[in-house]
Amino acid sequence: MSLRIIAGQCRGRRLKTPTGTGLRPTPDRVRETLFNWLAPYLPGARILDLFAGSGALGLEALSRGAREAALVERDRAHLAILRENVALCGLPGATVHAVDALAYLRSSPSPFDIVFLDPPYGQGWVPRVAQLLEAGGWLAGAALIYGEVESAAAPGLPATLPANWRVMRERISGGVSYNLYAREAETPGQVSGEEV
Repeated sequence: MSLRIIAGQCRGRRLKTPTGTGLRPTPDRVRETLFNWLAPYLPGARILDLFAGSGALGLEALSRGAREAALVERDRAHLAILRENVALCGLPGATVHAVDALAYLRSSPSPFDIVFLDPPYGQGWVPRVAQLLEAGGWLAGAALIYGEVESAAAPGLPATLPANWRVMRERISGGVSYNLYAREAETPGQVSGEEV
């Protein structure tokens, strides 16, 4: 699959993608929709791309004005391509972390404005990582979280996410559910959404 940066400073730049490794990069059409949703929130934002793969999501965000992007990937083949794509784009603010997502989330937290969760399907990553992001101090007060899962899993997904995450946008395409969540910071006098 051929990927390109859709807009911004690196518009049109072709990205490399691994082949035959089970990686399913988010298609250009879906990324275009996602980044239309995110456009008002990108300038100056801190981005966490937790299952970075080729880096297409994090690099697109940087191309469109995000301040920095932490690109987390553990697979060696994917890492080599990710590093090539970061060098190819030459965007300041991109840092590659060669580590498992769970290991990364055990490090000292630094709040992010936007988080991309596009993990391997069928392994329950999104709900598990969502709870760690929320409990571990990784999210800014009004953070946005993008989650991508197989659509068959989508009906039960919201109940397993943190109670203060609200669906902002959602779309199903080709058996995949694309969801953008808005984090609502708890207000004084509330615990888990209930008044004290």
